[in-house]
Amino acid sequence: MDFVTIKNVRIKRTCALSPMASVADRAYRTVCREFGASLLTSEMVSAKGLCYSSAKTEELCLVTDFERPYSIQLFGEEPKFIFDAVKIVNTYKPDIIDINMGCPVPKVVNPGGGSALMKTPELAFDIVKAAVAAADCPVTVKIRAGWDDQSINAPEFAALMEKAGASAIAVHPRTRKQMYSGRSDRSIIKAVKQAVSVPVIGNGDISTYADCERMYQETGCDLCSLARASYGRPWVFKEIEDYLEHGIIPCEPTLEQKMETMLHHVSLLIQTKGESVGIREARKNVAWYFKGLKGAAAMRQRAGSLTSLDELKMMIDEVLNAENND
Repeated sequence: MDFVTIKNVRIKRTCALSPMASVADRAYRTVCREFGASLLTSEMVSAKGLCYSSAKTEELCLVTDFERPYSIQLFGEEPKFIFDAVKIVNTYKPDIIDINMGCPVPKVVNPGGGSALMKTPELAFDIVKAAVAAADCPVTVKIRAGWDDQSINAPEFAALMEKAGASAIAVHPRTRKQMYSGRSDRSIIKAVKQAVSVPVIGNGDISTYADCERMYQETGCDLCSLARASYGRPWVFKEIEDYLEHGIIPCEPTLEQKMETMLHHVSLLIQTKGESVGIREARKNVAWYFKGLKGAAAMRQRAGSLTSLDELKMMIDEVLNAENND
């Protein structure tokens, strides 16, 4: 089994789960870890929110031992707030603290955070330096290719982040202007790998075990990570692990196995958040699990108004009965 080491943190060199705001909560992360995700990352945590003692923000930092190795990701545009937030995050004992400089959404970018920091390398340097000074664990940085096609600066930017003390760089090779559209340019990840001596995590357009293998081969990255490909498909991590470690070409899970995983996932959500909140937050996950199945459109529409675990069990029975009667 191959491993990559980020400072003192040893991680299986298979595939990590990328941070996803409002998606990768504890239940989501737990299911992905059960299927072999090698590194988990929290939802994005606001540095200011932590410093102003937001209970909701603090909840995002909680971690169980099962989730380790585990990274808490912070976002913000002011070094002082990042420094103070990292001091608070230390109390949760993450294995890694990640600084988000890749998020493209307006509410993060407009104040100057996320991928807007790709336009202000000096400020980004000060932010990472502040985080490293405060942290009790390795600090990593998530970046994009650049702001737009005219300002692709990932290799130079990554080298500066390494100089500031970053222990690894994660690269999503789209520009901020692209958001999540179009194809990512893996040559940018390769260029970042050549520009730094710390580990590089390659991210973007990994949907299958074959995509993951190509990412390793084409970029020379030290670790791969994926996000949206795990929507309703947490078993993608096991498929990648089985292929990379054992050369096993995976088979698609059976319908029964998919429904069992979905029910387990939703049950975890309810355990951690209570049925009222848990079932409401489960609706998007349920819709993702039904995607591609027979009658998926109707089931996904019903998922949007799901109100109880019993209702979900009835939907599962309907899907399985329809399959068995074909």
